[in-house]
Amino acid sequence: MSTLSIEFTEIGKDFIVCKMPVNNKVHQPDGILHGGATAALAETVGSVASRYFINDDSVSVRGIEITTNHVRSISDGFVFAKATSIHMGRTMQIWQIKITDEKNNLISMAKLTTLSIKKK
Repeated sequence: MSTLSIEFTEIGKDFIVCKMPVNNKVHQPDGILHGGATAALAETVGSVASRYFINDDSVSVRGIEITTNHVRSISDGFVFAKATSIHMGRTMQIWQIKITDEKNNLISMAKLTTLSIKKK
């Protein structure tokens, strides 16, 4: 999380929000936000949300599938990722992650599936 300067900004009843700066650390060669950085942001907020809402120290959370659709490019400022629960099962969780800019324009949409596994 520190590599991408991701900061958590809000926790709600069934969601978590974080922000990430868009700068040359996360640009692709064309000078816009790299899709891989966007996917890393989405997986980070969704995985942390799973861990937070499961609230069980005997399990670890693993991302097992992520799909990310990029709608708009951005070259500077901040992006905000809001992970909202779609399904909170005992072992599997599904999250919708909406990534927006500072003006609330949609940048990307992601869906993340996480798996809770017992620690050894």
